[in-house]
Amino acid sequence: MNKQSGFTLVEIAIVLVIIGLLLGGVLKGQELINQAKIKNVANDFNGITAAVYAYQDRYKRYPGDDNGAAARWSGATDGDGNAAVGTTVTSATACPPNGTGENCAFWNHLRRAGLIAGDAASAETPLNATGGFLHVQTGAYGLAGLVVCSTNLLGKIAGAIDAQFDDGKPNTGTVRAAENLNTGATPADTYKDDGATVYTVCKAV
Repeated sequence: MNKQSGFTLVEIAIVLVIIGLLLGGVLKGQELINQAKIKNVANDFNGITAAVYAYQDRYKRYPGDDNGAAARWSGATDGDGNAAVGTTVTSATACPPNGTGENCAFWNHLRRAGLIAGDAASAETPLNATGGFLHVQTGAYGLAGLVVCSTNLLGKIAGAIDAQFDDGKPNTGTVRAAENLNTGATPADTYKDDGATVYTVCKAV
């Protein structure tokens, strides 16, 4: 009579340990990736804010709103000089390289001033670490004044950014967020960490 061979308890235990180690490594790697994205998005907010202050200090105008840009740089587009970057738009949109309007001229003016990287002739919107884009306007989600927005952020990342700069709540403080690109919408009540819901997060400059 032939004996049927099978796995021993020791062999099964070893396999389970290996599987556990692999899963732990995957989860740890995912956490490291998320932390890197959070850091990059935070750096975007800090970098743009610093660039705006530097531009104001140098030219006494907001980038994008600067009505002396065309005289200063050949090919640049002037803003209207009313101390606001565009009207308060109700939908954050990415600018193409030849984009027009103060929201797009904002990026072009910063590049021409050497305050952010990129082609000085381009008004193209920079992308963030999650494949979303950055957007600047006057007023968003109940915030007044100049705001910087970052789109396509998962709830975990959006919540971490809010907690880093503000109170961790999407509907109060100087950082606010909603589940869509309409920056005139009512902010969300909470951040959903479900791996699917994405937010547009806006921060007052």
